[in-house]
Amino acid sequence: MLASFLLSLREGLEAALIIGIVLGVLVKLKRTDLNAVVWRGVGLAALLSLLAAIALNLLGMEFEGKGEEIFEGIAMLLAAGVLTWMILWMQNHGGTLKNEIEEQTNQATLGKGQKALFALAFLAVFREGIELALFLLAARLTSSPLQTITGALLGLISAGILGWILFTSTMKLSLRNFFGATNILLVIFAAGLVGLGVHEFNEAGVIPSVIEHIWDVNGVLSDKSEMGLILKALVGYNGNPSLTEVGAYISYLAVLIAILLTQRRKQSPVKVTTR
Repeated sequence: MLASFLLSLREGLEAALIIGIVLGVLVKLKRTDLNAVVWRGVGLAALLSLLAAIALNLLGMEFEGKGEEIFEGIAMLLAAGVLTWMILWMQNHGGTLKNEIEEQTNQATLGKGQKALFALAFLAVFREGIELALFLLAARLTSSPLQTITGALLGLISAGILGWILFTSTMKLSLRNFFGATNILLVIFAAGLVGLGVHEFNEAGVIPSVIEHIWDVNGVLSDKSEMGLILKALVGYNGNPSLTEVGAYISYLAVLIAILLTQRRKQSPVKVTTR
C-alpha cells in the first residue's frame, strides 16, 4: 500500500501543481473565464486514465501460467523504464518547471486560447495518469488489489489537498527539493521492479537464473510473510533470489545513481576563487 501511496502522491501532486500554476497565471492575466476549459481538460484526462488503468488490469487477467509470468515481467520492466525516465526528467526540469508552465500558459492565452489551454491541461494530467496506471499495475503484482487501490486513493486525495493548500495560500514548495526527496525512494522502488521483472522472466525460462538461489533467508524473513510482502512492494525483496535477479538489481542501482550524481555535478554552480 505504501508503494502505491507514494506513486500516487508523486504523480497526483505533480499534476495538481501544474494545474495550479496554469490557474494562477489565468488569475494574473484576469482570464479566469478560461478556468472551465482547464477543468474540462483535467476531467477528460482523468477519465481516460482511469479507463486505461482498468484495461491494463483486465489484460493482465487474461494470461495464465508462462504467459502470465512474461506479462508481469514486461509490465514491471516497462514500469521501471518509465519511472527511470520520469526521475531523470524531473532531475533536469524540477527547478524550472514552474517557469516553463507559466510560459506555456501565457502563450496559450495569446494564441488559440481555449483549444491550447485545454490541450495543456489535458496532456499534463493524462501523462501523469497513464504513468500512474502503469506503475499501479506493477505495484498490484507485488501486493493485494485492495492495498494497491487503497494506497492509490489515499495518495491522490493527499495530493489534491496539498495542491489546493499550495494554490490558495502563500505557502511555497521547492519543487526541486520535493522531487529530489521522492526521487531517492523511487530509485529504490524502480530497482525493485527491475529485480522482480527479471525474477518473472526466470520463472518463465526467458532469462536464465545461472544460479537459482544465491541465498535463502526465507527461514528468517519469508517473502510471503506480511513484512516480506511490504518489502517486496517497496524494494523488490525476495528471500531466495537468483544470480541474474540480484545482478540486474545492483546494476540498475549503480548505473542510475551514477547518472544522477553526474547530472547533479553538472547542475552545481562552479565556484571561482580569486587571489
